[in-house]
Amino acid sequence: MGETTFFGSLFEPIENILAFILGILYDFTDKLGFGSYGLAIILLTVIIKIALYPLTVKQLNSMKAMQKIQPELKKLQEKYKDKPQILQQKMMEIYQREGVNPLAGCLPLLIQMPILMAMYYALFNFDYGAVAPSFLWLPSLSEPDPIYVLPLLSAFTTFLQQKISMTEMTPQTKIMMIMMPLFIGWISLNFPAGLVLYWVTMNVVQIIQQLWVYKKNNNEEAA
Repeated sequence: MGETTFFGSLFEPIENILAFILGILYDFTDKLGFGSYGLAIILLTVIIKIALYPLTVKQLNSMKAMQKIQPELKKLQEKYKDKPQILQQKMMEIYQREGVNPLAGCLPLLIQMPILMAMYYALFNFDYGAVAPSFLWLPSLSEPDPIYVLPLLSAFTTFLQQKISMTEMTPQTKIMMIMMPLFIGWISLNFPAGLVLYWVTMNVVQIIQQLWVYKKNNNEEAA
């Protein structure tokens, strides 16, 4: 097992559950004749993202609603920048008129974070046993990717997921879109391949879910 940290201990109950389910999924693939921890990680990540899909929908819809009223909010901030009380009142009027709760996008994320963090620690500390668990080109899921394919994919899918999410590009978001993928790719160089496989799978499923929600919303608006 890896080093125990404060956060690791905090998420330990969920971590143990996820590690247990990962073992079950490995046994499932083994009974099919191709026991694979790599496939078990992918299956577990997809299951988690599907289970969290209702929260993802709420989060995405809230983000879209907030982005829609951003131009109006910016005008108010310019107009009442020296009158914070009036500004707050006017902003609340817009929220009520549009039926937008500025905190609605945070709640689903806060609910998802313990599960996603527990998955991180479950894979970071997971004991694959005596035999190195290989997967595709990876000699061992417990060691970093020797040819850097997964770190590159982690950076690319992080960039793509951010690009799909952001409809309004500011200098700050442009910097974030570059720095965050580079940071994720850099730390992935030294992370166990199984953990990076989880991150890449999570990003891919998140991208699919976002595109599905956006397409569904656009069809409803066009109807």
